[in-house]
Amino acid sequence: MKFYIKTYGCQMNERDSEAAAAMLLDDGHLQVHSEEEADLILFNTCSVREQAELKAIGKLSILKKQSSGKFFGIMGCMAQSRGEELLKKIPHLNFALGTDKIHELPEIVRQLRKGSKTADLEHDNIQDAAGLDSHLVPVNGFKAYVSIMRGCDRFCTYCIVPYVRGRERSRSPEAVLEEIRALAKAGVKEVMLLGQNVAAYGTKGLKMDPDVSPFADLLEETAKIEGIERIRFTSPHPAFFNKRLIECIANTPKVCKYVHLPLQSGSDRILKAMNRPYTAEEYMNIVRSLKEKCNGNIAFSTDIIVGFPGETEEDFEMTRKIMEEVEYDLAYIFKYSPRKGTKASQMEDDVPKEVKEERNQILLKELEKSSQKENLRAVGKTLELLAEGPSRRNAARWCGRTDQNKLAVFENTTGVKVGDKVMVHIDRATSMTLFGTIVTD
Repeated sequence: MKFYIKTYGCQMNERDSEAAAAMLLDDGHLQVHSEEEADLILFNTCSVREQAELKAIGKLSILKKQSSGKFFGIMGCMAQSRGEELLKKIPHLNFALGTDKIHELPEIVRQLRKGSKTADLEHDNIQDAAGLDSHLVPVNGFKAYVSIMRGCDRFCTYCIVPYVRGRERSRSPEAVLEEIRALAKAGVKEVMLLGQNVAAYGTKGLKMDPDVSPFADLLEETAKIEGIERIRFTSPHPAFFNKRLIECIANTPKVCKYVHLPLQSGSDRILKAMNRPYTAEEYMNIVRSLKEKCNGNIAFSTDIIVGFPGETEEDFEMTRKIMEEVEYDLAYIFKYSPRKGTKASQMEDDVPKEVKEERNQILLKELEKSSQKENLRAVGKTLELLAEGPSRRNAARWCGRTDQNKLAVFENTTGVKVGDKVMVHIDRATSMTLFGTIVTD
């Protein structure tokens, strides 16, 4: 059977899609790259934001006209939270697969032609279920996602993740490192360690201690693997950024000096309402400590919600102030929307839509200003990139990323190959991209 997978949402979903594709390929199916070619169209869905749900449902509705002779399935967070409901509502939807049931996909596909609708949504408690695809070599060859844990125990009031991904389960260090060694032997040079709360890796049952971080231990062991040149990770929770982890990031050269550190709000009152167990000052202490330990050679990205229930203009200005101080390279800024089943959905959604939109636009402008400021600092410097291949916008040029995750475009005048390290002198910059010239000496 020919299959096509459309992925919505986070890097964890991208990794799960890779796993799903690998298992279907192993079972004798053929992956294609368009809906038109496919016999099976599989949507890996997201429920964290309302817009992602609407996109997936809208796409399913559009494809109703093409449903003759094709099969349709959903997996991921929306499948977990709304799978049974959608199977009843959408006649041409054949199955819904929960977030812990990817390993059941080949068998479900085998049963498709029998015509029964299937909802497999139970949570598995298998710690190493995240590593079902350890044999997988990524399509681009030199970069790979590695899932080190699944689920979340934090229960932020706005977030549906603990309900759709389950409670935290960490893979064993041995299983994670074995997978990374296999990827390194296959030519992978950069790994991204994934988890809904990645910095909490291995902490279940441990007392909070500033000098203990199983995640830092894992980063250091990963750095010892021959062939691995860069280590990235996402998404951490500020509550687990202790002294041990901060020093590990600063002192381990292979760990990229780019940290995604979700803020959500700069107001202590709103953070408390969100069940975020840190204050704005504690958050800034982490940022300042990382900047100090890394001698300023570090970049930050974040997540921010505007218009959370009860957010006043004063609360919003506190968020804006932190954005100005941190000078983020990138921020995912969302207008609050209630997610069914969360505690926040029971609160009054009292910030008008137009106010949410206005605050969203203000922060987007602040982000563009800070991103451009950060990028302009790179002009005149020579930076090391890992080459990613031809630029999407101009195939005559190539692109690559720096240690700090900045995208740089250059003319490939020296026969650079995908995954090669290349030194590039930065000639100019926009808020999104650096432009430079290869340094041959």
